[in-house]
Amino acid sequence: MNTLYRSTFGLISALSLFGTSFAQVPSTNDTSTTDNQYNTGMGTGALGGPAATAGGESNTASGYQALFSNTTGVLNTALGVDALYTNQTGNYNTASGVGALGSNTTGNDNTASGTEALAANTTANDNTAFGSGALNQNTTGAANAASGANALSTNNTGDYNTASGYGALYSNNGNSNTAAGYEALYVNTTGIQNTATGVHALAANTTGSNNIAEGWHGGYNLTTGSNNIDIGSPGVKAESGVIRIGTITGT
Repeated sequence: MNTLYRSTFGLISALSLFGTSFAQVPSTNDTSTTDNQYNTGMGTGALGGPAATAGGESNTASGYQALFSNTTGVLNTALGVDALYTNQTGNYNTASGVGALGSNTTGNDNTASGTEALAANTTANDNTAFGSGALNQNTTGAANAASGANALSTNNTGDYNTASGYGALYSNNGNSNTAAGYEALYVNTTGIQNTATGVHALAANTTGSNNIAEGWHGGYNLTTGSNNIDIGSPGVKAESGVIRIGTITGT
């Protein structure tokens, strides 16, 4: 009786699974070789170039051709199509998003999250970009931090800049600038050591340096002037060494 029961149960179980397909999951996705330790690649071409036979270690790549060109770079993480695609010897980089850090070759300690964030970075180090197109054209600029879509987007050689907000420091190639707010310091090119906080603060500044602007449209009229402080005031074009607080009629 017990034998009949077990046979019947087994038949019913088999029939209940009829037509169900199962995917075989490999025991590991580790792509390690003798000289290539602890690498993980998921997706067509991920870690599929020189890294397949070179000495890079402890890298993780997920997405079509992510970390494709890696040779000896270690401890890199790439998530997304072509993320860290050309990286060869760069170490400690993290890229998340299509094309993020896609041109990096030897740069170290960079973090990019967002479509084409830090996409043009090649050899620069210590940059952080969050947002689509953030630090998109950076090539050799170092120690920059961009948060927001297109923040520091066209910066390529400027160093030590911090931008938070859509389009903040969009055109920048100057050094040591800080912008927080929608399109703050938007057209700054070579101006240095400016601080802008607020929507469109110092938005028209191009080459002026050492300016401080706070509030909506703070220092908005400044273009080339330096050493100004504008709090809640749009300032005056090309003036230097002036402190303005509040909006003054006729300026």
